[in-house]
Amino acid sequence: MSPSIAQHLVYGPVPSRRLGRSLGVDLVPLKTCTYDCVYCQLGRTTRKTVRRQRGADPDAVVAQVRDRLSSKPDVIALAGSGEPTLHAGIGAVIDGVKAITDVPVAVITNGSLISRPAVRRGLAAADIVLPSLDAPDEGLFQQVNRPHASLRLADVVAGMAAFRESYAGEIWLEVMLLASLTDPVPEVRALAELAARIAPDRIQLNTAVRPPAESFAAPVDKTTLEELAALFTPHAEVVVDLPASDGGGVAVAADVLELLSRRPCTVADIATGLAMHHGEALKAATALVNEGVADVYTHEGRSFYVVTTIAAPRREEEER
Repeated sequence: MSPSIAQHLVYGPVPSRRLGRSLGVDLVPLKTCTYDCVYCQLGRTTRKTVRRQRGADPDAVVAQVRDRLSSKPDVIALAGSGEPTLHAGIGAVIDGVKAITDVPVAVITNGSLISRPAVRRGLAAADIVLPSLDAPDEGLFQQVNRPHASLRLADVVAGMAAFRESYAGEIWLEVMLLASLTDPVPEVRALAELAARIAPDRIQLNTAVRPPAESFAAPVDKTTLEELAALFTPHAEVVVDLPASDGGGVAVAADVLELLSRRPCTVADIATGLAMHHGEALKAATALVNEGVADVYTHEGRSFYVVTTIAAPRREEEER
């Protein structure tokens, strides 16, 4: 693996409502996933697959985690910009990390491959596994998650239930609700029935707060989320802080533009400076380039983003 790729294996720690200060680990390339979820904050999937590959060297991942332990994370999260269980060596990564630290290891996964015994074995040593369940039936599964053609919701749920039977750690099930799609009470009741079969330790309700892959993936208001949480057993937690307005995407873009107006930055610089995930930083920077307010150039093999002469006067006007 080249240094330019290897440098992005570990990021953070970043603040997480669910996990605290989370040291993130990217095991697969950006937007390599089994799903193409309409709500994904990283945009549309560019490589949809169910084929597991070795990918990043487990020893290299563990070495980079070791180098970042001085940042004192609350948890080490295997998540990142794609589906982590697509990495065939995820078990070796988990074992390697646990050999060097007592910091809990969590895996944030869509759960689509847990029906495979090899995946369940690979996840066995994790302290927390956080799968997702977003649809109560096959039709909505296809509409919301847009899975690989080989995947079926019934198999996904059965796989999670089988994992529960053998797994000694904690399962925190995330349920992503979308307005007018999966938030009507009958759909949520059906989701609650599926969740009961999985028997997680926690159920956490979320919604599409950040700019989604598709504009029709709209968030559910917090009051409704709190009401729907009571339909689950155990009672679900609402784990998202909804903004007062729908300007979240604008705020992120403004923050990135402000940072770039001070100095040229790589995507890694943006992610670190604004406590963003690498994929989110890349998406925001690319959007600014497409809007003509930022440029990207290569210097000694690294890509730097900088504000254009058009955007710079705009910032000066705002500060007067």
